[in-house]
Amino acid sequence: MSGAQGGTGDTVTGPETPEQEAPQQEPSESAVVVAAPAAGPFASAPVLLFPHWRGPSAPPGWWVLAAAAAVGLTAAVALPVERPGIGWFVMAAVAAIVVGALARQAYRNDPAPPAARAYAVDAAWAIAAVALAGVIAVRDAEWLVALCMLAALAAGSIAVAGRHFRSLTFSTMAVVLAAFRALPWTGRALRAARQGDGGGGARTVVATALGLCLVAVFAPLLASADPAFARVLDDLVPTLDDTVVTRAVVCAFAAAAVLGCGFLLMAPPTPQPQKGGPARVRRVEWALPIGFLVALFGLFVGVQFATLFGSDDYVRRTTGLTYAEYARGGFWQLLAVTVLALGVVLLASRFAPTPTPADRAWKRSLLAALAGLTLVIVLSALRRMWLYQEAYGFTTLRLVVLTCELWLGVCFLLVLVAVLRLQARPLVREMAGAGVAALVALAALDPEGFVAASDVGRFETTGKIDTVYLGRLSADAVPALVRLPAQQRCEVLPRIAARLGEAETDWPSWNASRAAAREALADLRC
Repeated sequence: MSGAQGGTGDTVTGPETPEQEAPQQEPSESAVVVAAPAAGPFASAPVLLFPHWRGPSAPPGWWVLAAAAAVGLTAAVALPVERPGIGWFVMAAVAAIVVGALARQAYRNDPAPPAARAYAVDAAWAIAAVALAGVIAVRDAEWLVALCMLAALAAGSIAVAGRHFRSLTFSTMAVVLAAFRALPWTGRALRAARQGDGGGGARTVVATALGLCLVAVFAPLLASADPAFARVLDDLVPTLDDTVVTRAVVCAFAAAAVLGCGFLLMAPPTPQPQKGGPARVRRVEWALPIGFLVALFGLFVGVQFATLFGSDDYVRRTTGLTYAEYARGGFWQLLAVTVLALGVVLLASRFAPTPTPADRAWKRSLLAALAGLTLVIVLSALRRMWLYQEAYGFTTLRLVVLTCELWLGVCFLLVLVAVLRLQARPLVREMAGAGVAALVALAALDPEGFVAASDVGRFETTGKIDTVYLGRLSADAVPALVRLPAQQRCEVLPRIAARLGEAETDWPSWNASRAAAREALADLRC
């Protein structure tokens, strides 16, 4: 007789005879199920989308619900409604403390707790999330604030879920998914309260909520039917503006996110079995194309040492271009080469087999040569961009792509170490961590302030300046731009002041950069 078998949560059914059917295993309440037709030629059993992640068997405890309520109320009070500000940092710090307490409680109840290194990695991602949220309190550039906000949310999700999922992309979305799955989990706690000693209180809360919903449906209809009743209703019911509604929604989302964290920490998914290794290929099938690429990169690097690191006269004689024109023409191509070469090295590290010592020697030498030559190409691209910016001035876009190229260089260093160790495991998480560190470093540099200071210094030396571009910068650039002469200063700063507007009226929207800019612009006379 066939029965239910397989991994955790897998459901396999099959009737042995028309008169007798095998019993079906009921999926847990938190499992995500896709229902199939109940009868007919296409009838089949329910399909579990996450068979290895069944969720907690017990309803959430009071401490989980209290944590969700605490973070929800903090979000309602602290998250700014007008403009991004220090409220994001306060919210991130409180959420990190509360979720850390949930994680500690969950790990205390875990019969097989993870190693200390796992705690350190989770803590590092959580600290990175709080640091990225702190950028919102000290920088005003909208593009930088948006990047840091998204990166903070992703880093926070990885801190909670990254150890339990192989996919980095899924780790960044796991808390959102867990928040949806935590809704029926929380409902089980409410049902348990109704059936227990506190059942009367729970029923009263449910009845109150139901009564408010009925009033919300019928009151507008009655008010529209009678103007006199509408006036009485306006006097009795407080006015809910958009700010109150927004804060209520924010509170609900923040509480749901914490419930999702508790759902995941209390019962993370079980490790899924490997579905077999990569297809075996012969040495010549991977070594030959890698060898061609190494030869091509070697030839390019040899030319680079003679041109880019040579004199300006040599570049003019061989290319007919100046140093700046030569640098401008090749950076973006070298950036694309770097990204593609990184993909080639990662794929070869994953799929090139090493069953014999000769295979290991070929893999280590070819991939190390490719990674090393690509690092030289990264240095060439960095030098090109630096020469280009010295000739034409700095912009935030050029500074950002320069940072991206530096990050790619760090990625190749990580890959080079992995290649020398013949480590086939993808380094996606390490690269993502390096990317987060690069973003934090870029925010600490104050990119728009750096660009403004560099362009002001270039103007003092060459007399060349782009006031139209500088006028589009944010409040971060004001401290450097006040050094300009009166004529140029009055062409740039009034445009920034017009976008800056009045001081924020609520403390969550306070921002250090905007406050410093308003103080510097207070004495502006144009």
